[in-house]
Amino acid sequence: MSAASSSSGVPGPAAPGAPSEADLLDFVRRTAADTVLVASLPLDPQGRTWIRLEGPGGSEAWLISWPPESGTGWHDHGGSHGAFATAAGRLTEQSFAARLPTEGWTLLELADGIDRERQLADGGGRGFGPHHVHQVFNASSELHAVSVHAYYPPLPLMRRYSRSGRVLRLEQVEWPEEWA
Repeated sequence: MSAASSSSGVPGPAAPGAPSEADLLDFVRRTAADTVLVASLPLDPQGRTWIRLEGPGGSEAWLISWPPESGTGWHDHGGSHGAFATAAGRLTEQSFAARLPTEGWTLLELADGIDRERQLADGGGRGFGPHHVHQVFNASSELHAVSVHAYYPPLPLMRRYSRSGRVLRLEQVEWPEEWA
């Protein structure tokens, strides 16, 4: 187990020299501007496609396509911090204005006014901390979107949530070997 992980497998304090949220945001923005790389990603009309990239400082990075009307559903990044930027098209991110606990609960009632929504068009990006819960989707009914994502430390797990009104429920925990 690395020095940047706790006994639960969830990242602990960042290792010296680890990429910051700002470093990851700079990387995803620069990579999203690489038109040759973005054009190399095969687009599937039915499902998302991706290419694994080498991120800065040992981070995990991905170039991902988003067919029309596709999305992630609500999820977190297992305690990793990260960033993403749109390389083509437009993505919508819905998130929360408050830091949510990522462990120790299966059902959480959200306060009024906690919802946030961002539109990220070509080159638009954002960084996020280790407690970020969000969903990202391509709302277009006709056009693909493409984005670049980076996480540090590399994702130890992802938690998937369902949402009904103000209630957020932990539904599933995914492990890296499931994403191969």
